[in-house]
Amino acid sequence: MADEEFLKDENLPDSLEHMEEDDDDVVTLLSANGEEIDFVEIAGIAYKGSFYAILQPVELLDGMDDDEALVFKVTRGKDGEDKFEIELDDAVIDAVFAEYNKLLDEALANKDSDDDTAK
Repeated sequence: MADEEFLKDENLPDSLEHMEEDDDDVVTLLSANGEEIDFVEIAGIAYKGSFYAILQPVELLDGMDDDEALVFKVTRGKDGEDKFEIELDDAVIDAVFAEYNKLLDEALANKDSDDDTAK
């Protein structure tokens, strides 16, 4: 339930609300060599007091399949802007995707339940 409290935190990065409101948002990030890369926001996940964004590149990156996405930790910078930092810890990445899949399963179960009720 701590994640639910985190979601209500007024210091939560703007991108969570942003992601909830618009499924087609594109985020442009700079690579290490300064190249701009566009990503589609797939989901925002609260996990252990931090906020993570699951982003998929608009154009596939070398070595990526079209069903793959990346996990970024989102923090608020001193300038008030959201900062996206690629997550490299496999345990955190796995946990974020597990939470995302759990939320998807719950949403599908609710949709199926709503469909059954409407009949």
